[in-house]
Amino acid sequence: MSPARPNPGNPGSSGNSGNPVNLVNLEAVTRAHGSTVLLRQVSAGVSAGERIGVVGRNGSGKTTLLEVLTRRQPADSGRVTHASGLRIGMLDQAGDLPAGSTVREAVLRAGFAAEHEWAGDAAVRAVLAGLGLVDSGDLGLDTPLAGLSGGERRRVGLAGQLVHDTDLLVLDEPTNHLDVEGVAWLAGHLRTRRGALLVVTHDRWFLDEVCQTTWEVGDGRVRAFDGGYAAYVLARAERARQAAGVEARRQNLLRKELAWLRRGPPARTSKPKFRIAAAQALIADEPPARDTVSLQSFATHRLGRSVYDLEEVTLRFGDRVLFDRLTWRLGPGDRTALVGVNGSGKTSLLRLLVSELVPQAGQVRVGRTVRAGYLSQQVVELPGHLRVLDAVEEVGRVIRVGRAELSATQLLERFGFATRGHTPVADLSGGERRRLQLLRLLMGEPNVLLLDEPTNDLDTDTLTALEDVLDGWPGTLVVVSHDRYFVERACDTVVALLGDGRLSELPGGVEEYLARRRADRADRAGRGAGPDRADRPRPARDQRVARRELARLERRLAVLERREAELQQALAAHATDYQRVSELDAELRATASEREGVENSWLDLSDNLP
Repeated sequence: MSPARPNPGNPGSSGNSGNPVNLVNLEAVTRAHGSTVLLRQVSAGVSAGERIGVVGRNGSGKTTLLEVLTRRQPADSGRVTHASGLRIGMLDQAGDLPAGSTVREAVLRAGFAAEHEWAGDAAVRAVLAGLGLVDSGDLGLDTPLAGLSGGERRRVGLAGQLVHDTDLLVLDEPTNHLDVEGVAWLAGHLRTRRGALLVVTHDRWFLDEVCQTTWEVGDGRVRAFDGGYAAYVLARAERARQAAGVEARRQNLLRKELAWLRRGPPARTSKPKFRIAAAQALIADEPPARDTVSLQSFATHRLGRSVYDLEEVTLRFGDRVLFDRLTWRLGPGDRTALVGVNGSGKTSLLRLLVSELVPQAGQVRVGRTVRAGYLSQQVVELPGHLRVLDAVEEVGRVIRVGRAELSATQLLERFGFATRGHTPVADLSGGERRRLQLLRLLMGEPNVLLLDEPTNDLDTDTLTALEDVLDGWPGTLVVVSHDRYFVERACDTVVALLGDGRLSELPGGVEEYLARRRADRADRAGRGAGPDRADRPRPARDQRVARRELARLERRLAVLERREAELQQALAAHATDYQRVSELDAELRATASEREGVENSWLDLSDNLP
């Protein structure tokens, strides 16, 4: 992205020339942390109305980029300029909230002199309702901040930024601790929100839904790609293809030079020194292996017929009943995602399985051969006083993977810690600590994996590699996650806690869960409007009109489904033409969105017909 000096005037306007105003500009910015250079001579800019997603490996400098760009951190060299009067809203990962206050004070603390000012603002009311801070059974404006869960605190922090008008909204991992429904609402809100957006996130579905540009941070550089996550992956694949061609030519030259050097000892000693130096330079310049996470299958213990059987389980916390005579059976090889609103009991259910909680009634039977590995949301399991290598060797020095034995050092390299073995655990970034936590868990060779929000703080490359491993993992898997992409990729079935104390099977996956939640809210709203209104019979003429509309919607659905199939085939046919792929992808998303709207209209209409 080429740097441009900020124009005077209103940062949110386009100026007289019709070109978008440059809000923030970085010119040759360098920023280091200790001996690690995170940003090296970076030049980039954010213009009014841009929607930029930031991706990169954990520890690559994404958060540092945001803090330098917003002037929370100074640059070691270079210049950061802001447009005059620029209004910036920023949500950091910590999400610090004022101690000892209420939700109302945290969200509406500035900009609203009186309650009627925000109560009369439809946009503010929409944010509060969308994030469940009003008209919610478990959270309200007068709720004290003390004691809120991580997801609830995240919703409060988000609301505090979204209720105010800003020229640039900067969000660092906004989807962390949000449930699936919250992520869907946030994506819809940001798509229609005015102003520029800069967001760091590992949520690939969210990137595609919200962002029009992707920045990749790594090796001290910031590379810009048009489009969301799908376009970014296509561009990376093309870049990798080109690099593979260059590398193949390098390897041929390397092999020729090495073969020339190996033509017998007498010949080797007579070779000119400059030829030997040239060959060794080629070897020294050999690029290192791609820093990917190559996980192996650690499930070596055979599971019997029974894994977990929950029979008539009841669990209460005070007066609150989380599970009411819940029955659930998990078998060998089951791959299940568990969804539900924050506070519905997802983590409590996992803790029941590992005996961290005991039910007030019912039984939790565990199979005799079960060896469970539980990844909690917290990282308290990591020994902060140890170095990374020692933290791994504390679990095991050598592990057998198939027929091979791997040392702790080799495993660290596979998990992207090639140069971090002697780094204190306490100095690792959030994503690195999460990765180390997962490595230590898998080194215990479990045959059941219970993963509570495993995607939090992991970068997209690590997630892709983890999904690839889980595809072939032979044990039982239970995942609690708000990441729709991860759920659909790693799991075969989806079950939900819908607030009735039981688990509900969802053959339609996450989409069915969101549809049920929408229907539940509509049902509650309908009951509030009057119990007899929905039961009132329709006049015959209205029924005929409704049936004609139903037939029209069915015809439109058929057209849209055919068009989707055609677009899918066209995408496959033009996979190497990025511009054409971008056009087809945009049309496909628009078609899918229209189809979903037509389906919802059809469902609403058909439900109201006798």
